[in-house]
Amino acid sequence: MNPILLPSNRPAERFYRGGARVSGFRGERASAPREPEDWIASTTTVNGEALVGLTRLPDGRLLREAVADDPIAWLGERHVARWGADTRLLVKLLDAGQRLPVHAHPHDDFAATHLGTAHGKAEAWYILQGGTVHVGLRDDVAADVLADLVDRQDSAALLDLLHAVDVHPGDVVWVPPGELHAIGAGILLLELQQPEDLSILLEWHDYAIDGAAVGHLGLGFEVALAAVNRRGRSRSDLGELIGPAPASDSVFPHPADEYFRLERVPVDGPTVIDQGFSVLIVSAGDVVIGGVEHRTGATLVVPHAAGALDATGVGELLVARPPTP
Repeated sequence: MNPILLPSNRPAERFYRGGARVSGFRGERASAPREPEDWIASTTTVNGEALVGLTRLPDGRLLREAVADDPIAWLGERHVARWGADTRLLVKLLDAGQRLPVHAHPHDDFAATHLGTAHGKAEAWYILQGGTVHVGLRDDVAADVLADLVDRQDSAALLDLLHAVDVHPGDVVWVPPGELHAIGAGILLLELQQPEDLSILLEWHDYAIDGAAVGHLGLGFEVALAAVNRRGRSRSDLGELIGPAPASDSVFPHPADEYFRLERVPVDGPTVIDQGFSVLIVSAGDVVIGGVEHRTGATLVVPHAAGALDATGVGELLVARPPTP
């Protein structure tokens, strides 16, 4: 088995604007106004959809089906012994053509209890083009105060609850389950997340979505908002969530490791990429992987059975992996 080059996989008509930066990064023609996400090596569907969001391999099979048919070859024996054919990973390129709404994602326990899903949705970002992110409450917020702001759809007040932080290419942001956040307009990022499409929306004005109907995941806001962390963080505490990535090796804060891992691999001559199921993104330069040249913006899915990979050239790779079993 060899690394497989993947075309973009852009679910149409998402509820927010964006997509041009993804197209530019990947060297593709301009996208539709609301195709802001490229779901890479996805075994996950858009919430409520049967097939939308799933990656289809060049041979016509869905990646989800290929992994289910031969999980050990794709994921390795240790992974399968612990988690079966669950890849434990969804990777996206995301272009915020407008600021995303203030929202949060549930923890595993909440998702299992209230939604019957196998995962919640922790996520983390590697910034490719910078801007402002809004992450974490500046102060503790009472449940009734938060519920009132949602009921009144006071977008300005909701956003003002959060820390605003300027981020730059090469920075990383860790978003634990329950943490309120909003990605600012103009940002292009690589997102690693648990493989679910679960968002609790606190605002929805100027977005193409009926947040009052679907923003609470069918639970009602009284229940859904219980999944939100209402504890404030000091400005100094943000260093636990946001900061520059190291020049090489694992880049996310340690608490993210139980959910997923991202490695930054500079390439300047011969380089070896360790064996294991992964998603490779050429983030800069021209890199030869397994004898095949790939340019900036290329994305590949790598089965465990491909073994360790030889890479050469001049550039940088981002290697997304599931947690260590």
